[in-house]
Amino acid sequence: MDAVGVILGFSSYEGLVFGLVAIGVYLTLRVLAFPDLTVDGSYTLGGATSAVLIVKGFNPLVGIIAALVAGLCAGIITAVLNTKLRLPALLAGILMMVGLYSVNLRIMGGANVSLLREPTIFDQAGGLLGIGSNTIGLSIIVALLIVVIVLLILNWFLRTELGLGLRATGDNEEMVRGLGSDTNKNLILGVSIANGLVALAGSVVAQAQGFADVGMGIGMVVMGLASVIIGETLFNPRGVAGLLLAGISGAFIYRLIITIALRLGLAPGDLKLITALLVIAAMAVPYIKKKIRHEWIPPAERW
Repeated sequence: MDAVGVILGFSSYEGLVFGLVAIGVYLTLRVLAFPDLTVDGSYTLGGATSAVLIVKGFNPLVGIIAALVAGLCAGIITAVLNTKLRLPALLAGILMMVGLYSVNLRIMGGANVSLLREPTIFDQAGGLLGIGSNTIGLSIIVALLIVVIVLLILNWFLRTELGLGLRATGDNEEMVRGLGSDTNKNLILGVSIANGLVALAGSVVAQAQGFADVGMGIGMVVMGLASVIIGETLFNPRGVAGLLLAGISGAFIYRLIITIALRLGLAPGDLKLITALLVIAAMAVPYIKKKIRHEWIPPAERW
């Protein structure tokens, strides 16, 4: 039973944190129909920015806010490459992901930055609540607080006139443009918010694990995609709140499967294969259901 508690606790924390990545991927891929690969770079950017500021003596909370802003800027550049220079979305994301690798190295001054002897947001929360900073319970509390704040703000924003315009841009860009809304600005806003959330997740993870590494973001876009697909497939959400919660739930289930696989002795090098198989399985479920019901299935999207 202790092992089950540890697995559930660890998966809950990771599901909450990586749920921010899933929401970011959901905003670009599902809301805006914008396949953004900047995520891998912006996740590391958030961790690097936060870690360097903490080492330089800034408050950990300032590091988190700075990471959010850095992620917003990365998203803006990606969207501008697409809307102003007319680069395809995939190419714009790839170029930013590659460019951010060098930017992150410059920020950190090397391949990694250690936070082992530096105060973090978890140390501050532990001191405030009287809980040890290295406990999984404290990690869950801090992650839950951050996620709840993000969900409340997003749930409100996506229901505003600006948020509705952003959502409509992904559904029918020509119609939105015909109604007088600037779809380019909507796209820039949405992609920037998505990458800001991803950078925020990178900042929290860097402070939790005690270091930021230039390779910490590898595979984040796939992980976010897997979480979104799992959440949509299993919960079939409706409405803004349901879709956001489905992303968080999908991230929890994804991390739970990964944690169990590691506990069963699976080699860490096989995790990428497991992730790929999870995505394939989740995406195949709707197709199989339609096949069984003999429904028409459109050709696969090729962007």
